[in-house]
Amino acid sequence: MVFMGDRSTLLKTGRFARGHVHPAEKLVDEVFAAAAEQYKDTIESAQTSETVESAQTVENAQPVKNAENAESAATAETAEIIETADGVENAERAETEASADGAETEARHRRAADAGDTASMSVLGALLLRRGDLAGAEPYLRGATADGDRAAANNLGVLLHQRGYPDEAAGWWRTAAVAGSAAAAHALGRHFRERGDEPAAEYWLRQSAEQGHALGAYALADLLEHRSDVGAERWLRAAAEQGHREAAYRLARLLERNATDAAHEVFGRPGLGPRTGAEPVPARRTAEGDGPVAGPDHARGGEAEQWYRQAAARGHRRAALHLGAILEQRGELKEAGRWYLMSAKAGEARAACALGFLLRDAGDRESAAVWWLRAAQDGDGNAANALGALHAARGEQQTAERWYRAAMDAGDVNGAYNLGLLCAAQDRTAQAEQWYRRAAYAGHREAANALAVLLLQAGDPAGAEPWFSKAAEAGSVDAAFNLGILYAGRDEDRTALLWYERAAAAGHTEAALQVGMALLHHGEEQEAERHLRCAAGGGSAEAAFRLAGLLDARQPPPGPPALGEPLPEKTECEEWYERAAEQGHRRAQVRVGMLAASRGDVESAGHWYRAAAESGSRNGAFNLGLLLAREGSEREAALWWTRAAADGHGRAALRLALLAARRGELAEGQRWCARAVELGPAEVAERAARLREALHQELTA
Repeated sequence: MVFMGDRSTLLKTGRFARGHVHPAEKLVDEVFAAAAEQYKDTIESAQTSETVESAQTVENAQPVKNAENAESAATAETAEIIETADGVENAERAETEASADGAETEARHRRAADAGDTASMSVLGALLLRRGDLAGAEPYLRGATADGDRAAANNLGVLLHQRGYPDEAAGWWRTAAVAGSAAAAHALGRHFRERGDEPAAEYWLRQSAEQGHALGAYALADLLEHRSDVGAERWLRAAAEQGHREAAYRLARLLERNATDAAHEVFGRPGLGPRTGAEPVPARRTAEGDGPVAGPDHARGGEAEQWYRQAAARGHRRAALHLGAILEQRGELKEAGRWYLMSAKAGEARAACALGFLLRDAGDRESAAVWWLRAAQDGDGNAANALGALHAARGEQQTAERWYRAAMDAGDVNGAYNLGLLCAAQDRTAQAEQWYRRAAYAGHREAANALAVLLLQAGDPAGAEPWFSKAAEAGSVDAAFNLGILYAGRDEDRTALLWYERAAAAGHTEAALQVGMALLHHGEEQEAERHLRCAAGGGSAEAAFRLAGLLDARQPPPGPPALGEPLPEKTECEEWYERAAEQGHRRAQVRVGMLAASRGDVESAGHWYRAAAESGSRNGAFNLGLLLAREGSEREAALWWTRAAADGHGRAALRLALLAARRGELAEGQRWCARAVELGPAEVAERAARLREALHQELTA
């Protein structure tokens, strides 16, 4: 244990100021004495009040991720909060002198102390107390205390507390504190707080803090923060500015919470049917828990980073974890990895997990697995899930299942959800439902959505609906979209639209498309355009096609290009058509080809017609045939028209009939005419009928 002295005050005052106690302070002493009588039977552990900033200091959140993976909010961070002070006054002077002349100096102090010199008794007692020689230190400290030495009174309190006499220790601390010892006031404040007397604790801790005592300021801040008092920040700052690393860490946490809006996770993927999620959780760390999240107040957020950095530089492992997360979020991955590594080596499992994700993203999966294994063995459910996902991707299903179970045993509900995904991928539907249900009952919203999808696929829409609703109300965007599908299937369009709108507002691409189409149907083009732009920007090819169609309908048809004029610029609608076409949308490919042809860009038109035709578009095949026929490639044109006619394209059948008639293949021509009459549309059927009659007359002539 280490201590913080009060040397400057000692050199200034030197002796108790018994005759100058303020009346209010005297009254408080009497109250404290009465309160202390109630706690005579309470024996504290061997830790001194001065030594450990411990049980009062708890983590109230968990950094970095992944999603519902959190630790208990009341986990004491004892390893982080022992600071470099032990409450012994005169210790610095004693050590300095002892180190200068060694045994000779100690012997000189001992001779002077034995001769009755008060200062030497105090220094020698402090030195022996630091060594752990309580029996040797006690007579010297009592002697110096009897002569009115304030530092000796404080140190005697430390000694008695270590021996298990907290009430007697408190009496000497009070004596020293009244005489001006900040260290004694801090010890006395902690003594009263440990006994539940918060008003008394606050009084003495404030006395210590106002004298500039770092531990006093920290302990006062802890007390005020426990009561949600805004004054906590001031005293955390005071302690942090004096180098108290736990105060720096907690100040950073406080500043970060004040600077950060509530984080909102947005889920949702493109898809036209009910979705459950395609990969295990976590695929990446989540932002839930106490991980740093960028907030609106960048000044306070930047200040939080500075305090994290100060605490981390002094070896605070959780500060290093938070600092690494901030740097990673900013893209400074190399430095983030350095702080994660420091924190992980100090035993922080979440830092080891975060380091594993960094290494995975850098392509080093083997090293990532090493750190995940270390974190998982230390009870980190997030790392266990990551190991499970890694083994599942390798096809090692049994190992993956073992790690998912380990995550579940660590209290991470994602483990049960991932087990459900694993079983579903193996067509073990009954087991998948069991795990989804377990995670859903524990509040996992995506598991509730997945369970609802299973029930819906099993033909139980009544059983699926409440789980969809529960997941959607808990914030699952996929579940909101799936509810829209469910209600649309029942022709309850108004209710379906409400859920689509809710999912779209959270960024769900396909929901935005559905809302846009509904608005188009009702003639609300401006609002429809807004939703279609959101969906198209999110990657929906159908939304890009429909947005392009909306824009296309607003512009006049282009005229034929004049001879010698450059090709006109592409319009916005053509750019959206192209975006959809590049994603494989066949109708968009045909439309891009038509626009290119209208601009005289035959090469581009042919490219897009061919892409559409090869994807199975009958219109693409027909238009490609027209283009090839104009270029003199009638044989290849006939192949594409045949494919289009076989898929039900009447105009292609008519073209084949004309081609056959021109070649003199009258019977073949009649056959294609009959097919064109059958397929239509009306004008094509009429022309085909006339051609068939003409061919018939020719054959019977």
